[in-house]
Amino acid sequence: MSIHSAIPIALGERRVLKPGKLRWLRAVAWMLGMAVLIGLSLRVAMVPVMQLLPKGAPVLGFAASGAACLIALGIYTLLVRLGEDRWPGELALRPAAGQLAIGLGLGSAMFVAVMTILIGAGLYSFEWHGAAPAWRGAGLALQSAVVEELLVRGVILRLLWRAFGPVVAFAASAALFGLGHAFNPGATVMSVVCITLEAGIMLGALYALTGRLWMSIGVHGAWNFTQGYVFGAAVSGGNFGPSLARSVAHGDASVWLSGGGFGPEASLPALLVCTSVGLMALWLAARAGRFIQPGA
Repeated sequence: MSIHSAIPIALGERRVLKPGKLRWLRAVAWMLGMAVLIGLSLRVAMVPVMQLLPKGAPVLGFAASGAACLIALGIYTLLVRLGEDRWPGELALRPAAGQLAIGLGLGSAMFVAVMTILIGAGLYSFEWHGAAPAWRGAGLALQSAVVEELLVRGVILRLLWRAFGPVVAFAASAALFGLGHAFNPGATVMSVVCITLEAGIMLGALYALTGRLWMSIGVHGAWNFTQGYVFGAAVSGGNFGPSLARSVAHGDASVWLSGGGFGPEASLPALLVCTSVGLMALWLAARAGRFIQPGA
């Protein structure tokens, strides 16, 4: 990552978030309002589209996922511009390519490391299938990465940070992210803990380190795509569709070691690998003074 492309997180200083009485309450209300408006916009725009899409049209499905991302990015930008009187530097285009590339590489590398451990330890079976269409997996990875990072990091983490400071913001946003996966197929207490720590903390730390959402989006998308399409493993308990390989946890393996039906991200190796990266990113962010916010 280029140091010159990294900035402190812009918490918001004007209009809804201007200094004054009950700023914390205004920040929380704005957070809830942004989340609802983005969610409703996606629902109103995309539900009819998805109902009209013909089955067995993966290219159109990928295009719909791309459209959902553009809608979410557009609504976020509009809300920040109107409500906070600023252009969202967290979505600045100039550093996007480089930070996305780093995120994509990091996310892929971390998951490969996790699967190397799981397969090498005899916790997972791996069977190579060969070429498979990537449209469905790419669309799911793209949409989940962009929309979830906008909502969880760009809205929840940022505005809780404005309201209560970084410690509460990290703890609450990570916990909400983990609990948001609590009712997925195969979810366990271990899976919630893993998602909270390895994704909630790590992705937030990358946002704090860079001041942009691009690296977090890249890591999130690459992790899911590598997990679901390349290795053919369950992704948060779900199926990504066609894949290059098939990876399944052995039935006699302890769920806390293998992740069980939820997938490798709920495994001990994933927890150790991702939390280590997250702690390193937090340390780098602290060293760069990212948690010292003027006027916070």
